[in-house]
Amino acid sequence: MNDNQQLPWDNPRFRNWVAVARACHSVERALAAALQPLDLKPAQLDVLMNLYRHPGMSQHDLARKLLVGRSNITMLLPQLEGRQLVRRESDCKDRRILRLSLTSDGEALLMKALEVHMALIEKVMAQSSATECDMIGEQMRRIADVLKID
Repeated sequence: MNDNQQLPWDNPRFRNWVAVARACHSVERALAAALQPLDLKPAQLDVLMNLYRHPGMSQHDLARKLLVGRSNITMLLPQLEGRQLVRRESDCKDRRILRLSLTSDGEALLMKALEVHMALIEKVMAQSSATECDMIGEQMRRIADVLKID
């Protein structure tokens, strides 16, 4: 870096991006702590939420939806299956594909976890008006679209 270059922390975009990253990290830590009494981690909650919304999705589709590698899903699923929260079944048309769904215990735990998650979201977003919440969401969706890897 030479003397004519502006340092990144003097740039408002950099400072604001760091603020977004810190806020995201803080929410993730708070969510992890709030989910501990349910013996659930945020990544496991993501799996349960997606299987509730999209029952029967494949492991491959779940990994793509969560923006993680299939190996991450492969490590998470045995934990959730062992707790009888998730079921893996062969696809009737293609035996190589495993279809995922929640068990009744998985759905019950998800409903408890969603109460915890929504309470945290309400606490965090209560600082913003409905209009500001919509603006924040729209901006984050635009950022996600710019960085889409697909």
